[in-house]
Formats: sequence, C-alpha cells, structure tokens
Amino acid sequence: MQIEVTVRHTSVSPEMKAYAKKKAQRLLKYYNRIQAVRVLLDQSGAGFTCEMIADLEHMHDLVAQSTGPDLRAAIDAAADRVERQVVEHKDRTRHRKGRGPNPHQPTRT
Repeated sequence: MQIEVTVRHTSVSPEMKAYAKKKAQRLLKYYNRIQAVRVLLDQSGAGFTCEMIADLEHMHDLVAQSTGPDLRAAIDAAADRVERQVVEHKDRTRHRKGRGPNPHQPTRT
C-alpha cells in the first residue's frame, strides 16, 4: 500500500509525518484491498485539519476529515473515521443482501 503525506500552510516534524503514516498503515489490519492512502495535513485558523483519503480497489475513495486543536488529535480523529468507513465497507461486501438462493440447496415450498 502506498502512503502519501502532504503538508500545507505549515511545517510538520518528521515524527508527526511518521505518526500519520503509522495511523494510515493500520487500515490494512481491517481490509487488505486498499491501494493507497493520502493524508493531507493543514493549518487552518484556530487549529489543524487532517484529511485521509483511502483508495480502495474497484471502489470509490473513502474520505474522512477532522479538525482539532493540535495535529495529533486531528490525525487520530480522521484515522478513526476512515477506519470506521473501511470496516463498514468490508461488512457491506461480506454480508450482501438480496442474493438468490444457493443453487446447491433445494428451496422450501
């Protein structure tokens, strides 16, 4: 999985970039078909904004954005939100409703 960390309107320590990459890497624990994760770190007005975009294979991107008083809180909140979206997506694909009966089992009449 490719992880890209982009910083806008501020400077961020290498430790904070590594922290964001570590949080993005955790998404593979829940779903292994993630091709790339983009993390956008920005300083806005009163606080910091973190946006995580997970690029899933054959699907739309999952986007989570969070604003916090410090950068670590914004990264944590955005990572939690995108993590929840990944888990919900995996559950939806595993438990699809509306499938027809199994062709190997006779239907009840």
